[in-house]
Amino acid sequence: MIFDVADDAYERFMGRYSTVLGPVFADFAAIEPGLRVLDVGAGTGALTAELVRRVGAEHVSAAEPSARFVEGMRERFAGVEVVEAPAEALPWPDDTFDAALAQLVISFVSDPPVAAREVRRVVRPGGVVAFCMWDQDGMEMLAAIARARRAVEPNPVGDETLKYRTRAEIGGLLEGAGLRDVETGVLEVAREFSGYDELWVGAAGRGGACRQVGRVPRRRRSRNRAG
Repeated sequence: MIFDVADDAYERFMGRYSTVLGPVFADFAAIEPGLRVLDVGAGTGALTAELVRRVGAEHVSAAEPSARFVEGMRERFAGVEVVEAPAEALPWPDDTFDAALAQLVISFVSDPPVAAREVRRVVRPGGVVAFCMWDQDGMEMLAAIARARRAVEPNPVGDETLKYRTRAEIGGLLEGAGLRDVETGVLEVAREFSGYDELWVGAAGRGGACRQVGRVPRRRRSRNRAG
């Protein structure tokens, strides 16, 4: 999936979580100075910024399928190699990186097993491949939106249809790609909203919430808000 939306629309919704998740995820992947690191599905650069802070721009590369986001990333991160590419077709040779991270990405790629194998390919033997995705039931904000949608939609389609949102699913995906010593865990972050209106503006926009609310007809969207 390519998020063809303005950077600020994306940031109002998922970007606010990606920013605080980046340092926690980078800690989990043991990213430290001296490593060459790839950000897969970099979006607007929330994780990229943390990787640059840790290892320096010259040691960071980023792959992102959205041309709009790639343009913004190149303006924002001088010195970072930013390429327009999906996770399933990375343009680097085998064993290029010490680590590759995909933050809140794997559920949205068109072929997750192919993507996992491709990410593994570009990481050297003994390196680190790390994927994370919001938990199936643990993200309270999305769970609340889903409950409201189900109250007014007979057959809602939203994030509950996404795969690779549990530790078992992600661990199995990585093992299926040929990775060894797979470790899973829970990364916890929190963000506050000033009120319900701020939450709704992000959820109803065309950012990361487009699957949740943005495709609901306008009349029903108002019922979702009240729900």
